Amino acid sequence: MLYENKINLNTLIFILSKDILITNFIIYYNLKINIILLACEFMDFLTFIVYIVLFVILMIFVFSIGMLKPFMRKKEMALVLISAFFIGSLGGAFFLSPIYDDVPEMMSNFEKVVPSNEETMDLMFSSSLDIDELEKNLTETEGVESFTTTGITFQMWRFDDNEYAYFQSVIPNIDSHYENFTVNQSGKIDIDIERGYDTSSALKSFSDWYTEVYGGSISYAQIQAEVVLKSSALDTVEENLLARGIVATNIEGPVQDSIENTNSSMLSNTEFILCSGVVGVIVSICGVYCDNIVVAFRKFKKFLNAKVKR
Repeated sequence: MLYENKINLNTLIFILSKDILITNFIIYYNLKINIILLACEFMDFLTFIVYIVLFVILMIFVFSIGMLKPFMRKKEMALVLISAFFIGSLGGAFFLSPIYDDVPEMMSNFEKVVPSNEETMDLMFSSSLDIDELEKNLTETEGVESFTTTGITFQMWRFDDNEYAYFQSVIPNIDSHYENFTVNQSGKIDIDIERGYDTSSALKSFSDWYTEVYGGSISYAQIQAEVVLKSSALDTVEENLLARGIVATNIEGPVQDSIENTNSSMLSNTEFILCSGVVGVIVSICGVYCDNIVVAFRKFKKFLNAKVKR
């Protein structure tokens, strides 16, 4: 009896040790992932700083060239300004342009931190995916409000006029839960289904009808779905879907509006690079008239001090 109790105790200790080991491994693995993510964010920030510093160094170089005015002839000043424009454009293209391209994403981050903001994401994916598992995975993700299948899509052969008219007339009679639908002569059929109606049943109705009429089977279909989520969960959900090979066909909400509004108000890359060149010219001109600017500043400062004393 004592021997049996000893065996049970050893077994219990082994099981507990195994559970502790697994738990520690999971904690270590999650910690490692978080460290990697933090490192990536730090590297992005570090890259941002490096690019800005490099552009500033170029501008200092341009400014110093302008300060050489006393040692140059007037004809050489045109060459200085052209060089300043070229250097500014080069700095804009290589150092500022990558940062400028990220401005819409940066602006959208402000919308992501607003608790009340919500996004609506439209999805389209193969019917071969496990819809129940996908729904369970998404709805358990923090920030996801709902997952709803909204329709099904079939890609058939190219229809002639008679076939096109036939499909237009027959689809409403296949399943009473089919709502709106569109038939394209290219063979694409989009069908909206009632909210809450089982997608498998909607697919089966069409498949059974097709088998009965044409004697074959539907080899491929797509599911349309809608996900409502908090703006703060957008990145997480997009990464989750991308891991399954799913890309959102459309996103509506404050984050997307912010990106679109920012994009519409931004300069094109060519215009931005030209503006960087103009900045280079302005910095060069400041270098050329540096002495005059310093003298004017000192006079202005002296004037202010005299006015304060009065």
